[in-house]
Amino acid sequence: MKKYITDFTIIEKHIFNENYFSLTLQHPQHLPEIEAGQFVEVYIPDNKEVLLRRPISIHDVDRDANTIKLLIQKVGKGTSTLASMHEGDILNLVYPLGHGFSQQGNNPLLVGGGAGIAPLLYLSKCLKAKGITPTILLGGRTEKLIPSREEFKPFGTLALATEDGSIGEKGLVTQHPLFQGSYDHIYTCGPTPMMKAVARYAMAKGIPCEVSLENLMACGIGACLCCVVDSDQGHKCVCKEGPVFNANQLTTWINN
Repeated sequence: MKKYITDFTIIEKHIFNENYFSLTLQHPQHLPEIEAGQFVEVYIPDNKEVLLRRPISIHDVDRDANTIKLLIQKVGKGTSTLASMHEGDILNLVYPLGHGFSQQGNNPLLVGGGAGIAPLLYLSKCLKAKGITPTILLGGRTEKLIPSREEFKPFGTLALATEDGSIGEKGLVTQHPLFQGSYDHIYTCGPTPMMKAVARYAMAKGIPCEVSLENLMACGIGACLCCVVDSDQGHKCVCKEGPVFNANQLTTWINN
């Protein structure tokens, strides 16, 4: 898939809480094809301490409006700079990067945790457009760590789990009653322990499962090798050969 380097204009900024915010970015002309699960590399402007672009999952795409939405967790200098930007500011993106979700299954389960819910919104939207209504299970330590949850409601059956019980079922997503349902495909993104637990469950049940890894990345095109994961077929660059992998390719990673 062809990659692009383009200046986007921030047309909307939404602050969920002190941890999360979203930026809606408008393309100057027309967006190319973008798969659910792909990501962008964002140039951080006006910050000499941040030399490398930051990889951020594509949260949503509106082709009619030529916009991409990014859900961002404020964790360091780069994302803090993005959090200080305003509507009308310009961001330069390299996109679309990586391989996305396969969008298979007639009764899929989407499992997200924390910032890992980001790519699942566009996935749920794409599935709904194909006439498939997914079950969407989102979790976090607290209610504040499940941002944008309301955006998922039009696209599937939404359930929530928090470790402190502040919203939804109390406990981990893997302890939620819906997690034990009958599904023909599972997609997951979030903290590594959560994804490994979801993948182990899926493999034990014989359910096809895809995991979206969130390894540290620098270049986004497979040149720097800092995002390598140990797959069953050898080392794989998460940025280029992922970030979405079939769980069957990662049994070594899953069981470590």
